[in-house]
Amino acid sequence: MVTTRRHFLTLMGGAAAAAATPLDTAPAFAQSGPVKIGVLAIKAGVGALPGEYGLRGTYWATDRINAAGGILGRKIELLIEEESSPKDTVERFRKLALQNKADVIVGVISTGVGLAIGPVAEELKTLWLSWDGTTQKGVEETMPKPKYAFRSCDNESEAVMSSILTAKHFKGKIKTVAGINPDYSYGRDNWAALLAIMKKYEMGVTPVTDLWPKLGTTDFTSHVAALQQAKPDLIFSSLWAADVSIFLKQAHAVGLTAGTKFVFPVAGLVHETLKKAFTPEGMILGYNTMYFEMPNASPLLKQFTKDHFEKYKEWPSYESDHAYFVIAAYKAAIERAAKAIGGKWPSTDQIIQALEGIEVQSLSGTRRYRQDHIMEANFYQGLTTHKNKYDFVTIDPVEVMTTTQVQKPSGMGLYDWINGWKV
Repeated sequence: MVTTRRHFLTLMGGAAAAAATPLDTAPAFAQSGPVKIGVLAIKAGVGALPGEYGLRGTYWATDRINAAGGILGRKIELLIEEESSPKDTVERFRKLALQNKADVIVGVISTGVGLAIGPVAEELKTLWLSWDGTTQKGVEETMPKPKYAFRSCDNESEAVMSSILTAKHFKGKIKTVAGINPDYSYGRDNWAALLAIMKKYEMGVTPVTDLWPKLGTTDFTSHVAALQQAKPDLIFSSLWAADVSIFLKQAHAVGLTAGTKFVFPVAGLVHETLKKAFTPEGMILGYNTMYFEMPNASPLLKQFTKDHFEKYKEWPSYESDHAYFVIAAYKAAIERAAKAIGGKWPSTDQIIQALEGIEVQSLSGTRRYRQDHIMEANFYQGLTTHKNKYDFVTIDPVEVMTTTQVQKPSGMGLYDWINGWKV
């Protein structure tokens, strides 16, 4: 399916796509036995909260589909395994594929885990729809042209958007920058993207230090001391889990949040932990592809947000949107493929072909898969404010960019793309 940029922007603005398939529409086909969907979700450590958000989106999508009769008349059965280390998660992926005979496997948040699973999905010829977990350099090396793996949006997309907003809001106001990012491909790629874009925008900013805490660090005392000594005008951080609030608490305790600007491109993943008591106003904060207080929210998002708060007493985070999308896309692809072959249950190859270019309504609006198996969606970021009814920060105004603006085109390297921008 060929989609022009204007058409895609219209879709991302909330217009209904011709191929969109609501989850509560019961199909007219039937086949015996459940549809087995394997799920890999983080359940422990700093990533447990985003893992839980992903599961909540999965449960909500599954309940709606099953209540409406399933996929082509077959109910969904979830087979849930834990995402942990790359080695252990690969073994669980193999178990789901070979022992449990999962029809499709969804999930994975960590980049390290995603890069390990990608080649295994190809080896086993098992369809895998990832929630997250793919960054620029690693993907080029391990999943250049996948058949069975369908990726999330480029993880650098949020850093690209934050960097553009940094130029918009802070150009001419900062002279030095420091980074504190998790010490693996995601953190390093995001920091490199920021520096490249600041250079492209001719911001004249000098990096004064870059710090690399291990993912899951809970004591940032030495890092905060190093930042105090460096005295940067701006601190950029792609911390994304429970470590975000831990760092901000420790930075606030020594006054670091009072006179320094902050850019956190993905901390909205754990937004309820960003309490006003220690999270400053005016910080660039990213929510990836879904913001729970999205202006002009769709009826679907309003219903999910309402149901989520009533059940969990928490406001939902964007990992739920990734998880909902992959289930919705899988269902729509099966129904599209089945229609093309006279109502029979399609093969994996036929489902893959239907997934390529498919568009469905997700919690955040219309989302799609490109032909190269990469998601496209809107991204939401803005400046933090304390002016709300919560004990945590929100953003105002909400700024929206599509993946046509913040994600490299198919077949192009990230830095070749950035260097080709007309600023």
